[in-house]
Amino acid sequence: MRSHFWNRSAALLAVAAMAACGGGGGGSSEGAGDDAGEAAPAAAAVDPSTVGTISGMANFTGGMVPTMEAIDMSTEADCAAGYGADGPMAQNVLVSNGGLANVFVYLSEGVSGAPAASGAASLDQVNCRYTPHVLGVQSGQDIEISNSDNLLHNINATPTENRGFNISQPRAGITSTQRFAVAEVMVPVRCDVHGWMQAYIGVVDHPYFAVTGADGSYSIANVPAGDYTMTAWHEEFGTMTTNVTVTAGGTAEASFDYSGEMMGADVPMGDALVIERGTNRIRVERTQ
Repeated sequence: MRSHFWNRSAALLAVAAMAACGGGGGGSSEGAGDDAGEAAPAAAAVDPSTVGTISGMANFTGGMVPTMEAIDMSTEADCAAGYGADGPMAQNVLVSNGGLANVFVYLSEGVSGAPAASGAASLDQVNCRYTPHVLGVQSGQDIEISNSDNLLHNINATPTENRGFNISQPRAGITSTQRFAVAEVMVPVRCDVHGWMQAYIGVVDHPYFAVTGADGSYSIANVPAGDYTMTAWHEEFGTMTTNVTVTAGGTAEASFDYSGEMMGADVPMGDALVIERGTNRIRVERTQ
């Protein structure tokens, strides 16, 4: 099944007031956000005999692949050295053999109840870049944010539906734990110290999501049999939607075709809501 229409969503790119936040005094800072509201109770675990898999591709099918700009990291020589002679390039559009990376795909309609989030997602800062560039999480799931660079970063998440956070990590080895209470696609994240550092977090209220890999492929396992609407989000190409039917024990295919003409589509973003300051324990608190 190929995607049958694409939707340019209205952009919300306003940024609210922010303040710099202090980092921890110990080797590790941990904490969790005070949620804007309790997430809805999760349904019981899905019966494995009733589920299937969704897999597919994000394809770049037409036009020239947009040329990405070089990133000037000359102010951070240690970071720049991690990219070799060619230096770091922007990650807005990454195409390899016709596959488009960093597309967030998720079930946007048809899910009724889902297992609770388990485990933690990870967001790291390596060579002055967020890794991964696009991250998917379930509402209420812990996000462990780490600094692998021995220099100052701050992590400024600016959602609309959730409480945001702006925390500092002044050296390598610090980890902070945050979470988002409700679904929101997408939450932009940036570093105010290094303007080129940006990431996106897709928050959904179920575990049926994925991010396409370097080859453009993805797979979502343990999806209950049924009919769904699936949405794909990309930071330059906006959103695309398709229908998919999952059968017990089967693998449904859902792919999305992109082209250079779609460059510059409006994409969903959010506004900053809160700022927090901490020392050994990092915690999110509402400022209004």
